[in-house]
Amino acid sequence: MINVTALILAAGEGKRMKSDKAKVLHQVCGKAMIEWVYEAARNAGIGRCVAVVGHKAEQVMEYMGDKVEYVLQQQRLGTGHAVMQARSYMDKAGYILILYGDAPLISTKTIKESINYLTCERLHAVVISADVDDPAGYGRIVRDSSGGFKKIVEHRDADETERAIREINSGMYIFSSAELAEALDLLRSDNDQGEYYLTDTLEIMLSKGYRIGIFKTGDSDEVLGANDQAQLEQIAAILERRMDSLDA
Repeated sequence: MINVTALILAAGEGKRMKSDKAKVLHQVCGKAMIEWVYEAARNAGIGRCVAVVGHKAEQVMEYMGDKVEYVLQQQRLGTGHAVMQARSYMDKAGYILILYGDAPLISTKTIKESINYLTCERLHAVVISADVDDPAGYGRIVRDSSGGFKKIVEHRDADETERAIREINSGMYIFSSAELAEALDLLRSDNDQGEYYLTDTLEIMLSKGYRIGIFKTGDSDEVLGANDQAQLEQIAAILERRMDSLDA
């Protein structure tokens, strides 16, 4: 397998969980959310996993132990900023897989297939997407006239036509490390949130002529994240159904 490092973003505070526990440590079906993500990556053949920690970092480090390596995001200034903290790993890996510690439904199958797609098509980045019935709040995947990747438009910035798009950005990606590092060096935070957005790296890469593809998962559940207890229960129910189907 090609040299891939999984970068699991796990620094979020998760205020809506209304808990003293780190967000990614909330349990579903007997395991913390981040552990499900870690196992999906490891089962896909990825040897090195790095967690970007921040809020209640010590809790995450105690739970995960030496399964993963850690980098600290002291200020939470967006997804791009989180990935910047792992800049040194981009000199060690051929590719970087971006996952989220609060999105435990991502499957080993999707990780494997999206990596295979990237290598077979000789792409510099792959965006993992999904079609959903209600895309409100998600970034939309805008394709060009040939069906290729054009851009991601956030819900708040989308016009009426773009808001009608049902294909959403999962926030999970695979990048060629060298090209990602180059794009991160050019990221700016001159937006209304004052944050560094990882999605902006895709536009930077496109402007430099790098090739970006889209891998659409057939199961939209895989892109679900948990921001509150109700969503946590929804994810637990999906995982239970998955496990029941494997046992059947």
